Amino acid sequence: MATTEAIGRKKLLEVEDLRTYFDVEGRTAKAVDGVDFFMYENEVLGLVGESGSGKSVTALSIMRLIPNPPGWIERGAVRFRGKDLMRLTYDEMREIRGKDISMIFQEPMTALNPVFSIGFQLTEALQHHKAMSKRQACERAIEMLELVGIPDAARRLWSYPHEFSGGMRQRVMIAMALSLTPHLLIADEPTTALDVTIQAQILELMLDLKQKTGDTAILLITHDLAVVAESCERVAVMYGGKIQEVAPVERLFARPAHPYTRGLLTSLPRPDRERQARLQTIPGIVPSILDFPAGCKFWTRCPVKEAVCETVEPELVEVEPSHWCRCHLVQPTATPGGRSK
Repeated sequence: MATTEAIGRKKLLEVEDLRTYFDVEGRTAKAVDGVDFFMYENEVLGLVGESGSGKSVTALSIMRLIPNPPGWIERGAVRFRGKDLMRLTYDEMREIRGKDISMIFQEPMTALNPVFSIGFQLTEALQHHKAMSKRQACERAIEMLELVGIPDAARRLWSYPHEFSGGMRQRVMIAMALSLTPHLLIADEPTTALDVTIQAQILELMLDLKQKTGDTAILLITHDLAVVAESCERVAVMYGGKIQEVAPVERLFARPAHPYTRGLLTSLPRPDRERQARLQTIPGIVPSILDFPAGCKFWTRCPVKEAVCETVEPELVEVEPSHWCRCHLVQPTATPGGRSK
């Protein structure tokens, strides 16, 4: 993706033409099909879209955690601090996970190992990456559990995952991801299993980490546009395995360019209005990754589609400085920065 860069900001992550496919009963499912975006140091980027859009697969691809078989990364580059993660060996990538890039997984019960205690799983990474003694690692683990709201953390440290509720397991996952103060934190629906009060506390904790470290960036994958509006600097909207729109958060909410983004925003309730109009919905559902349409991936649900949308895939173009959109119905800016991919 060409870009109008912010003055004085250094890129931390650059994803270019990332394609991740899966073999499903002899057919190829293109879950991620040409994703391009970047992140600055100390930035919070929101990645939004309906279930099935490819958000989680994008995150797992960055971490190189795609199970093979049935999945594989067909091609693409993921440059982290200038180093292409796709070219690293297994052992080199293992050193980066946790220490430099951490991920809060969407489903904690499958991410936590059921045969090891929470304490073992927390302290193992601290001892390996931070060269801490067992005592130091235990003290740090207890501190992190207390920060995410685990009561009686010193005692619960040696409990097993099945002894925690779903929400408590999610807090443990968040503690594990934050304990090594990574440069990049990928948070995949990090507060799904938590109540509203704890959601706010966890989000505040992640943002506080970013402020303390000074260069930690957060890729926040979520369905909650209210969280995006409150927490993120920029937003990337994903649909059909592709990025459809990228913009600064205030501009995206004020002037969405893509019909899909407009559909997401008009589905939100507006408590600031005296009389709440009936909420609008996007017709239909996200197509199966085995049967994405030709042309624009959104045309089967788009209220303003034209004939060209059904056959020609639009390019991601800069419609105004730092605002990108993949749609035939928007015009790129006439400035030198208005290039297409």
